Formats: sequence, structure tokens, C-alpha cells
Amino acid sequence: MSTTTLSTPVADVARRTLSPRLAYALVAGVIGLCLFASGTPSPLYGTYRELWGFSPLVLTLVYATYAFGVLASLILAGKVSDELGRRPVLVLALSGLMASTVLFMLADSVAWLFVARGLQGVATGLALGAASAAMLDLHPRRDSAGVALANGVVSTAGMGLGVLVSGLMVELLPAPRVLPYVLLAVLFAITLAGALRMPEPVTPTTSRLRLTPQRPSVPPVARRPFFLAALGVLSSWSIGGLFLSLGPQLAGSLFHTTNHLVAGVSVFALAGSAAVAQLVFGRGRPWLGAALGSVALSAGMLLIVAASATGSSVLFLVGAVIGGAGFGVAFLGALRVLSAAIPPEHRSSVMSAFYVVAYASLSLPAVLAGILVTPLGLQTTFEIFGSVIAVLALGVALEAWRQRPRAAVPAAPPAPAPLRA
Repeated sequence: MSTTTLSTPVADVARRTLSPRLAYALVAGVIGLCLFASGTPSPLYGTYRELWGFSPLVLTLVYATYAFGVLASLILAGKVSDELGRRPVLVLALSGLMASTVLFMLADSVAWLFVARGLQGVATGLALGAASAAMLDLHPRRDSAGVALANGVVSTAGMGLGVLVSGLMVELLPAPRVLPYVLLAVLFAITLAGALRMPEPVTPTTSRLRLTPQRPSVPPVARRPFFLAALGVLSSWSIGGLFLSLGPQLAGSLFHTTNHLVAGVSVFALAGSAAVAQLVFGRGRPWLGAALGSVALSAGMLLIVAASATGSSVLFLVGAVIGGAGFGVAFLGALRVLSAAIPPEHRSSVMSAFYVVAYASLSLPAVLAGILVTPLGLQTTFEIFGSVIAVLALGVALEAWRQRPRAAVPAAPPAPAPLRA
């Protein structure tokens, strides 16, 4: 007698749903891919300027439109994945990111760049808030230190690889204004297919997407760690913003070349050394990583300032590597301090507040630099901003030292009882 196994809808769903481990890898990949996408247009900015003749200020505004889109998304929808669920928000965000790549492919004027970068930023804000919270939800051991390490590595590696891969494709392959975005569209499509199959780690409280302006909120228990994390991301992501917007021009002037790959290598030196340093030092004490990383970041920025002043390409690369390593360790140390302090019910809102600070740091200094680069010149602008970031990084090191755990002071032994006659 033969038996037939009937397939039920519940069994079909179970087979289609990713395991928690694969889902964790998927949401970590979403964060890396978002940063990869953010760096993809950077090697093309020179080509866009030649085609459409816009100024350095317009260039930084195009770049900053992305960051402003992220900020708007985080402020309007920072808590939406806590209410609607992680999966539907990720599906919506990845769909928006795919649409933005199509706009980049079709771009035939600077107006298209503004629209594409704006949509990319809004979708990235949705993705980062939901994916960062989902990483904490889905980690097999609920290890906040492991989550912070993975978040930091995929963020910095994604940023560096996005610029490097795009630079390679622009320099070596045909259709440079199309093929980098075709690659992005394929990667987003694969990730979207995975997001449709991921388990939902939270219980939704509503089925409607509500976009209401809100002040990013941090519960009292996490405010002091958040302050340290905010200072750390302010100093580290400011240098990232400068490198992604004006770094290709500085690298081209120091190396005396218009090769697009040079721009990719300079940004990769910064972000690649950050990722390696995070892997090497990522399990150390968080406050110590934030402190020593910030000192290294300051030293690297001072070397970049010296390179800009002297025209030395060697100092520029050495400064990028040292500053990048410090950037990675300082960012990770501050993020680990914060991740351990976030109550589960506030994960999405606190991580959204964290990324508000991050993308404000990524955009506002870059816009200000774009305003000043015309009257002051590229080298002088880097010297001023590099010096400010170096001083700020030293302030982060001091705050991390102040927040270090204190050893418990042993209680004094009780006084001996008086002797009685």
C-alpha cells in the first residue's frame, strides 16, 4: 500500500521561509548593499560634470540629496518597522532602491541625478532602520557585540567596495553610465527575493504605513551611550562624506590623473582599512576601541591635511589607511556601547536616531565644503575640514575615556568592636 504526503499551505510556507541564520545574513547584506549603492555614483561625478557642466557646489548638493533623503525617511518613518514589521518595510525599501537604479540608468541631465539620489536616500533610510533592528532580533545568540561588529564591517566594506567596483567598471568597461547600475539592480533583485522569504521577527501592531514627523527618541537608559555613539559617528562619517563627495577630485589632483580607478582606490583605502581594523580589534573593550580608534582617526586626518598642504600622494594614502582604521574601530566601539544599551522595544527608533546623526554627519559637512571649495580651493577646504575633524575625534576619545567602566571600590572592613573590661 502506498501513502501520499499532502502538502499543506503551512508546510509550503515553512519550506519557503529562510532560517533565522540565513535571514540574519540577509539583513546584514542589506546594510552592506545600501552603503555599496551609496558609493556607486562617486567615480561618475567627474563624467557627469563634463557632460552637463555643473559646479562643485551642485556636485555636493547632488551627493547630499541622498543623505537628506535618508534623514527625511528616518524622521518620518523611524519607528515604522517596530509597528508594521521588519519584512514589509524591507520589501518596500528594496523596491524603491531598484527603482532608483533605473533612474540613474536613464539620467540625461543633472535633474535626473537629484531625483535618483533623493529616492535612493529615502529607500535607504527605510532599509537601514529596519535591517539594523532586524539584526538584533535575528542574531542566533542575541549577541549585541556580534551584531555591532557585523554592522560595522558590512557598512564600511560596502562603502569602499561600492566606489572601487564602480571605478573599475567605469574605467574598464563600456557604457560606464549604465553598467554599474545594472549590477546594482541585479543585486537588489536578489536581495528582494530573499526579503520576501525572511521570517518576521516582531509582532506587527498595525497593517497601515503611517508617516508622521517625529523627533528621534532615545530612552533614558541609552542616552549616555547614545551620546558617545553620536560623537563617534559624527567624527568618522564626516570624513566619509568628504571622501565620497570631494575625495575623487583631491586624489586626482595629488596623483595628477583623471583615471576613475584612482578615486575608487583612495576611498577603498579609507573604508577597506576600516573593515580590516574592525575585524582585528572588534572584540576588544568597546570604550577602549572608541578612544584609541578616535586617536588614530585624528592622526590620519592630520596626515591628510599635511598631504593636501604639500601635494604628497604618499602622505594622502598613508593618512587614508591610518584614518580609516581609526574610523572603523572608533565607529564600532561606539556602536557596541550603544547596541548593548538599547531596550528591545526601542531598537528601531534608537537605531533610526543613530542613523539620523550619521547621515547628517555625512551630508552637512560635505555641503559646507562644496560651498567653500570655489572661493578657497580644494586643498584649503580639505585642510580646514580635516583639522576640525581631527580635533573632534580627540573629543570623542576623551568622552570614551570618561565613560570607561570603573573598577568597584572595595568596601572598608568594619571597625573592630571595642574591648570590654
